[in-house]
Amino acid sequence: MLLGLDRLLDDLNPPQREAVTVGEGPLLVLAGAGSGKTRVIAYRIAWLTGGQSLSPRNLLAVTFTNKAAKEMARRVEALLLPAGIRAPMIATFHSMCVRVLRQHGRHIGLPAHFVIYDEDDRGSLVKESLKELEVTERAATPGSVAQRISYWKNHMLGVEDAKRQARGPWEEKLALVFGRYEERLRASGAVDFDDLLLKTVKLFEEIPEALAYYRGLWRHVLVDEYQDTNRAQYRIIRQLTAEHQNICVVGDADQSIYKWRGADIRNILDFEHDYPGTKVIKLEQNYRSTQRILSLAAAVIDHNRQRKEKTLWTENAEGDKPKLYRAWDEHEEANFVAQSILGLRGEGVPWDGIAVFYRTNAQSRVLEDALRRARVPYGIVGGVRFYERREIKDALAYARLVVNPTDDVAFRRAIQTPARGIGAATVERLREAATRAGRSLLAVAAD
Repeated sequence: MLLGLDRLLDDLNPPQREAVTVGEGPLLVLAGAGSGKTRVIAYRIAWLTGGQSLSPRNLLAVTFTNKAAKEMARRVEALLLPAGIRAPMIATFHSMCVRVLRQHGRHIGLPAHFVIYDEDDRGSLVKESLKELEVTERAATPGSVAQRISYWKNHMLGVEDAKRQARGPWEEKLALVFGRYEERLRASGAVDFDDLLLKTVKLFEEIPEALAYYRGLWRHVLVDEYQDTNRAQYRIIRQLTAEHQNICVVGDADQSIYKWRGADIRNILDFEHDYPGTKVIKLEQNYRSTQRILSLAAAVIDHNRQRKEKTLWTENAEGDKPKLYRAWDEHEEANFVAQSILGLRGEGVPWDGIAVFYRTNAQSRVLEDALRRARVPYGIVGGVRFYERREIKDALAYARLVVNPTDDVAFRRAIQTPARGIGAATVERLREAATRAGRSLLAVAAD
C-alpha cells in the first residue's frame, strides 16, 4: 500500500481526484491546457499500483516524446520508490513497439538484430532509391520523398496501396520509389520509425499468441495526448485493450496539431463509441494562464466544429489584455518584435525574462536579423541531440555493421569516415556491383 495516499489525493481538485481514483473500465479524461494532466496521470499510476494491488509490470503508460516519458517516469518514481514500489513501463509508442518486436518480431519475419533507421538513414536510402530508378525531377528531393513515404505509412498504406491511389505519372513514380525504398530496407535488415508501429499492428493481427501475451501482461493501459494518435497507434491500443477494457486516455481535441503527420482527431472524438460505458471527466481548471488569455483562446476555438465541449477557467488574476499586431510582412513583424523587446527592457524587464516563439524554424532568420540590428542579445533554444551528432553517428556506424553486416547505410558512412581516399565514384561502382550480385555492400567489398 502506498504510504500517504490520502494525503496525496488532498493535493488534487475534485475532478482531478475523480480521474485518479476511477476503478476499472474505459476512462476519457478531457484535459484542457494547464489543467494539471501530467500530475493526474502520475497520481493515477501511483494509485493503481500502490493502492489497488496492481503489479507495476501489469500497467503500461504511453506518451509521445522521450521528454514527456522521462518527466512522467520521474514523477511516478518520486511517488512509488519511497514505498519500495518500482515504477511500471512508461514509454513512447515507438519504444514500446521496439520492446514488443525485439521479443516477438521473428514471428513476422524480422531479423533478430534488426536496425532502426533514423531520419538521416532514411534520407540516404531514399536518395539511393531515387538514383537507382533515375528519378531526376527537381521536386524529388530526398526530404520531400521521405515525407511522402512517411505520410503513406502513417495512414497505413503500403506500396500497392500507393500505386493504386496514384493520381498521374508523378505519384506513380513516387510509389515506385516507395517500393524500392522498402526493398532496400528489407535487404539491410532494417526498419524505420513508422515501421515500428506498422509491424506491431501486423504482429498482433497475425500472431494471436503474441497479442494474448501482451493483453495479459498489460492489464491497465494509459495513453497521454490521445488526440495526437494516428491510425496505427489507435489500432495497437484497441488490440491491447479490446478484452479487458481497462484503458485510460488523456487528451484534448482542441490541442490536436499533428494532422499533417497522420494524427486522426476521430480517435478521441469517437472514444465513447469505441468503448461503450466510458466514464468522461473534464479537467477545466487552468493553473497556468490568466483569465483574459483563456477567454481569448476560447473565442477562437469555439469556432471549431469537431471538439468535445469544455470551458476553461482559472483562479488566477485577470491579467493584462493580449495584444494583436497585424504586420504587412515578416520584416515588419520582426522589427515590431525587436522594438517591443527594447520597450520591455526599458521598463526594467530582464533579457532572460523575455521569450519569442515562432511557428517554424524558417521564421527564425528574419527575427534574428532584426534582433541583431537592434542589438538585442538572444539565444536559440534547442540543438543537435547527442545521438544525432555527426561524430556519434560515425562511431555508431561501425557498431551497427558489427551487429548487422547487411546494413548498407552504415557501411556507406563507415567506409568514408575517417577519410580513406575512397570517393563517390568508387562507392557508386561498389553499389552497382552489390545490386547486380544481390548482396550487401560489405560482402562485395570484402571479396
